[in-house]
Amino acid sequence: MNTIAKYASLVKFSHTIFALPFALVGYVYALVATGTPFRWLLLVQILLCMVLARNAAMGFNRWADRRIDARNPRTAGREIPTGAIPARRAAWFVAVNAVLFVVVAGTINPLTLWLSPVALLVLLGYSLTKRFTAWCHVVLGVALGIAPAGAYIAVTGRLALVPVILSGLVITWCGGFDVLYAMQDEQVDRREGLHSVPARFGARGAVVVSILMHLVTVYAVVLLGVYMPGGLWYRIGAGLFVLLLVWQHVRFTPQRMDRIGASFGLMNGMASVVFAVFAIVGLILAA
Repeated sequence: MNTIAKYASLVKFSHTIFALPFALVGYVYALVATGTPFRWLLLVQILLCMVLARNAAMGFNRWADRRIDARNPRTAGREIPTGAIPARRAAWFVAVNAVLFVVVAGTINPLTLWLSPVALLVLLGYSLTKRFTAWCHVVLGVALGIAPAGAYIAVTGRLALVPVILSGLVITWCGGFDVLYAMQDEQVDRREGLHSVPARFGARGAVVVSILMHLVTVYAVVLLGVYMPGGLWYRIGAGLFVLLLVWQHVRFTPQRMDRIGASFGLMNGMASVVFAVFAIVGLILAA
């Protein structure tokens, strides 16, 4: 495995698909709502911020959890526990990406510069929350939910209602599916003294919490349709997104934990892309 592939695997670069499509929705909505001309440079800056911030967040997560990962059969094969990437190099990787994130954010507008350390605090802080709260999944949702609001701020230099609703959608959607994903580590979390919804409430309780969070997600999807242009295109994308959300709860249950793996990430990635494609098409046609 070459160096680039190792670091891409370390940060699960493919998982960028969860938040990136929603960031693009926030970006396109900002252009349409404010009549701002499209600029390639700004789009590149936003995408760079997304990649750098996520690299820092996931790299820190893997560095902070390296000893725990080594004792968990599911994660023992990760890059730092196996020595494929030394812990010290992983720490440098995090530092470099964090600094570059702030630098790039500073080239966009003053508000993105001042908010970049706050974003890093949330993104890096998430990795430590499992040490003291079962609601760490919500913090993960917040870390990913920053993306659409951040993209809107990058275009306009301010915040508005629609990107806030969009961020709320991402927070509850990601938090809810992370609760389901964490069911795999219920026993390990208890053994290690870590906190999570499954460790605190059991697998069945985790399913209930996840469903409740996703009901809030559905509410956000409906509310967003009231305020954001898009018409039929938005409704189709929103409907498909909700169907994939429902199917997730049908497919992944405490009795079917063996199904939580690559297909779980694929399903959520598909939901994100489908929602974003239809929402963006609707916004462009409504402009």
